[in-house]
Amino acid sequence: MAWTSPASPGWQRSAERAHARLSSGQPLPAGVQDPGFPRLRPVVHDSWIRSLGFHDDPSGAAARHGLSDPQLADVRRSHPLVSLMPVFDRLLVQPAKDTGLLVAVGDDAGHLLWVEGDTSVRNAAERMDFVPGADWSERSVGTSAPGTALVTGTGVQVSGAEHFSPEAHRWSCSAVPIHCPVTGRLLGVVDLTGHDDAVASHSLTLLRAAVAAAEAQLHVDALQAAARGHQLVLPSPRASSPATRLQVLGSAAGTLDGAAPARVLGGRHAEILTLLGWNRGGLGASELADLLFGDVGQLVSVRAEMARLRKALGPEAGRIGLESRPYRIGPAVTVDARDVLRHLGAGRHRQALAAYTGPVLPRSEAPGIIDIRGEVAGALRESMLNDADPDTLLDYLELPEAGTDVEGLRTALQVLPARSPHRSVVVARLQRLDAELA
Repeated sequence: MAWTSPASPGWQRSAERAHARLSSGQPLPAGVQDPGFPRLRPVVHDSWIRSLGFHDDPSGAAARHGLSDPQLADVRRSHPLVSLMPVFDRLLVQPAKDTGLLVAVGDDAGHLLWVEGDTSVRNAAERMDFVPGADWSERSVGTSAPGTALVTGTGVQVSGAEHFSPEAHRWSCSAVPIHCPVTGRLLGVVDLTGHDDAVASHSLTLLRAAVAAAEAQLHVDALQAAARGHQLVLPSPRASSPATRLQVLGSAAGTLDGAAPARVLGGRHAEILTLLGWNRGGLGASELADLLFGDVGQLVSVRAEMARLRKALGPEAGRIGLESRPYRIGPAVTVDARDVLRHLGAGRHRQALAAYTGPVLPRSEAPGIIDIRGEVAGALRESMLNDADPDTLLDYLELPEAGTDVEGLRTALQVLPARSPHRSVVVARLQRLDAELA
């Protein structure tokens, strides 16, 4: 059977069946021709294999906001692709107006730097975090055109259920990597995202033509620089380096993931970095003392703890931008608890629940950590009870901290269908709790 476009019904039905089996825990066969598994295009199959190396479950794959606004602005100014944006605007952005397509330009690490297109389409894409600053590498979101094109080094099209993350199944995309014509270095990726039109037969041709024009412009720039006796300088943007991730959900000790190697933090050090990651503007010594000890006068203790933290981190302290006056850390450090709030703010309840692996530093008694813990847990509970679908609400109620949530159980009874088999389980839990309270 000749299935041409990735969006064709044949490929999509097959990809939907394959994704359902993958999500149910069935292993993905090593070969694309396995007769016992629905067919996938080779580029998709290979990408799914890689994606499973980063995510055990496709539902846990989602774009991460890897760049803060100040860092994004800094990278945009310094990235070599900034000089090519007029080329992309003329050849891609302007022709794509009012077509339901978005044009995205990302760096070589998978961070989206620019996303242009129709406002309503951009607003819809924001719900899956397809926004400037977001990380769309395979490590973050799994199979997608921009992330997979960066890995394969060739033009890629991904449609609907071929995406590893179910959050992206409503979308289709085509992407082509862009290289420096002088050094051959990978600079980034150019992407078209929308619905079926994004993977039409001419989409890759259009992208390749725009990338060829951009690379030709870089070559002209290099020749002109050489004629003036200069060398074309292509700075490596800070975004290409892996961001450092502070993981504090569900763990008594924090972890700096992205450090070399990953570093486990003692309780007090995890508290300090969490507080600094939550207060991006920085904290004075008295402010940090109040959040750590509940006493603004504990300045000597704060300075001693900061000295111990710097010694424990060693060279890593400079890489994460640990500074004094005020105390703060750099924008490249992300905190996993922020992902929960970000998903909730975008209405992604399932992703928020998947990201929430437990309370923030559950053993900490630092006043500032207690506030953050309550903020995250409270926002999750409020959103689950008021906005989440019944299945997501039931999964939330399985969390240890929701074991005695009578209001949550009663809410579940209100939203569950009358013939849902889950109703009897919820009623039994309510009856047990009522008996215990009585």
